[in-house]
Amino acid sequence: GENFSGDYHEYFGLQVDEDALTYIMLANHLVHTLYPDSITIAEDVSGMPALCSPISQGGGGFDYRLAMAIPDKWIQLLKEYKDEDWNMGNIVYTLTNRRYLEKCIAYAESHDQALVGDKTLAFWLMDAEMYTNMSVLTPFTPVIDRGIQLHKMIRLITHALGGEGYLNFMGNEFGHPEWLDFPRKGNNESYHYARRQFHLADDDLLRYKFLNNFDRDMNKLEERCGWLSAPQAHVSEKHEDNKIIAFERASLLFIFNFHPSKSYTDYRVGTTLPGKYPFCCHCTYKIVLDSDAAEYGGHKRLDHNTEFFSEPFEHNNCPCSLLV
Repeated sequence: GENFSGDYHEYFGLQVDEDALTYIMLANHLVHTLYPDSITIAEDVSGMPALCSPISQGGGGFDYRLAMAIPDKWIQLLKEYKDEDWNMGNIVYTLTNRRYLEKCIAYAESHDQALVGDKTLAFWLMDAEMYTNMSVLTPFTPVIDRGIQLHKMIRLITHALGGEGYLNFMGNEFGHPEWLDFPRKGNNESYHYARRQFHLADDDLLRYKFLNNFDRDMNKLEERCGWLSAPQAHVSEKHEDNKIIAFERASLLFIFNFHPSKSYTDYRVGTTLPGKYPFCCHCTYKIVLDSDAAEYGGHKRLDHNTEFFSEPFEHNNCPCSLLV
């Protein structure tokens, strides 16, 4: 194997398999010539430069590459770190670590994690309590409450900050509680787990509906605002003590509070969208997606009728700011 540090000398030289690169270029040329509407995606962990550059420029010709470090980061955080030890700067770095104009597919978890022997994000978060405490007729337990809230936040920040496309493995959008296992000798050729239980999200008495509702509205908001096709986000805050991440993309201001025990009032957040000053014409913000809303299994702590006004008060190297 080869370890890659990112130095371009590691990718270009006599050690490169030119036949493999030529094959990639020819394959992409053939696909895009015969099927112009097709999309090709590179699954590459080396960070090979120019994979997504046009063939006419000497590139590999892929449309996107998978942002493979993102799901590994979330699993690492859930397995190895306490909530209060999550590093906001490292999360932002992982989600934004891509070359300028090289389009990436972001995803919070992969199909591998849904297969037998591994765990999905929902399972890492809620584990066995998914079988006993997902009924809306029972009180929230700390495990289920934390799991539902983090599941939504992880997926939204990955969707909004991690790339120019978004990938989801079927069933993970509502936190499917079981693994996927195809018939094989090890399970006596059983089809029992070769399934996705979509009825769970349709059951009004189960909390899976909250995750499904949030995923639906998250994707609808992206269709409306188009942040995946917008330039990379401007990150204004990654506060380690407050566990706050704030960024702007597609004229939306995203604010994430990952603190396990603190909520904030009148929290100042920077914005690059200016109000017209010195007069009273400011930029107005309204809540368009709230992970804490009741329909998403949240605690309904925000008033959606509130309007937030930016003002010409510099904050976090932004010309304007607002209190939320």
